[in-house]
Amino acid sequence: MNIKDILSQPESRRLEFKGSMPENSDLAKTIVAFANDAGGDLYIGINDKTRELVGISEDELTKTEEQISNIIFDRCYPAILPDISFLSSNDKHLIKVSIFRGSMPPYYLKEKGKLKGTYIRVGSSNRLADEPIIAELERKKRNISFDSEEILDKTVDELHIDEFKTIYKEKTGENIDNLVLKKLELIKTVHGVVYPTNALVLFSDDELRNSMFHYAKVECARFKGVGTEEFIDQKSITSNIAIQAEEAYNFVLRHINKGATVEGVYTISHWEYPIKAIREIIRNAVVHRDYSLTGKDIKIAIYDDMIEITSPGLLPPSIDYAAMESRQSDARNKVIAPVFKRLGIIDQWGNGLKLVAEEMKLYPNISLKWKEVGLSFQVQFVKLDYIEETKLKQELQQELQQELQQELQQELQQEFRSKTLYTDILEKLSGRAMSRQELSISLGQKRVSGQLNKVLQKLITDNLVKRTIPNVPNHPSQKFELTKKGSTFLSIIKEH
Repeated sequence: MNIKDILSQPESRRLEFKGSMPENSDLAKTIVAFANDAGGDLYIGINDKTRELVGISEDELTKTEEQISNIIFDRCYPAILPDISFLSSNDKHLIKVSIFRGSMPPYYLKEKGKLKGTYIRVGSSNRLADEPIIAELERKKRNISFDSEEILDKTVDELHIDEFKTIYKEKTGENIDNLVLKKLELIKTVHGVVYPTNALVLFSDDELRNSMFHYAKVECARFKGVGTEEFIDQKSITSNIAIQAEEAYNFVLRHINKGATVEGVYTISHWEYPIKAIREIIRNAVVHRDYSLTGKDIKIAIYDDMIEITSPGLLPPSIDYAAMESRQSDARNKVIAPVFKRLGIIDQWGNGLKLVAEEMKLYPNISLKWKEVGLSFQVQFVKLDYIEETKLKQELQQELQQELQQELQQELQQEFRSKTLYTDILEKLSGRAMSRQELSISLGQKRVSGQLNKVLQKLITDNLVKRTIPNVPNHPSQKFELTKKGSTFLSIIKEH
């Protein structure tokens, strides 16, 4: 990446700029935060606010490099080995400090100790880690996951898992016993007693799940408009995690539209959003969320302009949403993920993001966006044409208002308001194209009337309806369909 490309990048989880050598403590915080997370690059000599290449004096490069090395050696623990290099552009010099993801976390400031000196990277800032995050870093060092840890509050025989057993039998054809639970690492033996792991508690319908993981739920909401001020519908999904994803997915389906288009002799159903991609993202949110983060739930918000899915926990360092078409797999929950694979809910080998990428190609009007928000990962499916539709609707409302105010349009005003022939035709054409004969029959007419032809011509002139074969008006296969303006206009009329 050349200097120009570097300057165009925003500060992020893996990138930071400093115009000059930072204070010793600030530099050390950034270094340990990078090492505790995905690694990162620190550029010294670039103003972080203006992206101006201010540079470092050539005479100071070696001295500054030595100073950086000493700070990292003296202040950071365990040992961190940086890669320090010099870059030049337009006679200005930069220092690049590359930190790789550490294999011995948690990394912390020596003088403050582990509990008060461990920092993590959240967005473009360094944040002091609390005890649960430090515990997760310790698990990373031991290469174990939170969901694999045993729970000593109840033995496995005391845990209520009947519904999970039923689901597992239905999906796999296999009965669950302790041998299967052990194979799936859902139970562990401690001093001769068999206890459930966090994963099995999350799959259970036991009261222990409600007390320990009351936050392991999915909050769904359909909002009116593009803000959170007014609810249309909401639901808290508090069931065991084996069925949460499908319940959340069904909530989404209830609140998005499904239309139809005619292709030849076939009518093709088409959702307004890429539902396979949405289903995959919801499943990923349930399977890969960080269950060690207490008090954080999955949130699914549906607005007029987008669907937003937020899952607790940052994206694993090895997963790159920008390279979705390549197969990627990095399970945070090393016990839960294989169980979901056995249940047929996810593909453990990284085909999920590839599936999302493929379906997004079928929806050019939907943009897939993602970002890290605090300690959560958020995915948005955004309607690109929402602003355009809103603007068109406002213009049409103004046009309609002007027309209705004119004396010559009083008859048309009455017809629209009483939902007579004009709106009847628009409604009949909503979702499918129809010929004159088909329109006449659907309207209950015995034959194509002169009034029907007159109204059709008026709707075509107003660009509310168009011919499917525009250059041959009297073609035997001629049909009529709504324009985008006509579809928006119909929605306005229904609101009046």
